[in-house]
Amino acid sequence: MLQSEDLALNGVLKTVAHRFGDHRGFFQETYSHRAYAAMGIDVTFVQDNHSLSAATGTIRGLHFQTPPHAQAKLVRCGRGAIFDVAVDIRLGSPTYGRWAGYTLSAENGVQLYIPVGFAHGFATLEPDSEIIYKCSDYYAPETEGALRWDDPDIGIAWPLTSAPVLSEKDAAAPLLAGFNSPFTFEG
Repeated sequence: MLQSEDLALNGVLKTVAHRFGDHRGFFQETYSHRAYAAMGIDVTFVQDNHSLSAATGTIRGLHFQTPPHAQAKLVRCGRGAIFDVAVDIRLGSPTYGRWAGYTLSAENGVQLYIPVGFAHGFATLEPDSEIIYKCSDYYAPETEGALRWDDPDIGIAWPLTSAPVLSEKDAAAPLLAGFNSPFTFEG
């Protein structure tokens, strides 16, 4: 049974599937097209990605792909814990430039559905955290985009205890101010 919760950003959804546990561990169905379609999310996922971040405080993001290869994502944490963030970048949206963040962990089994039109990023809260996510379109490097993880206009309250571990690309990403978003809110 899949439970869902609408979040502060229109279209972003937090889900938790029931876990069946015993002395051996647990079983959890992490994705069912039928269950998500029943909630109004009729997306076809075409690619699964799996990343490992060794150090606590690693930030990846804020990433997105532009049309015609824009991606919706379904994100979960397979090991460790992350603070997962979605930023609304749909022009005309009442929540444009706002963010929402949630703790996803191997222990809590929470997943985050992030629709097209949102930038996505995360910070690791534990060492050796593994992130597994489904994408609704294939990776297309020519459509990659990013926004600065520490943009003051977005104002994400990252739960960091030390300086973040960043890629050069993420450290140099542009700010939201002056960003010409290719996404439009369709309310």
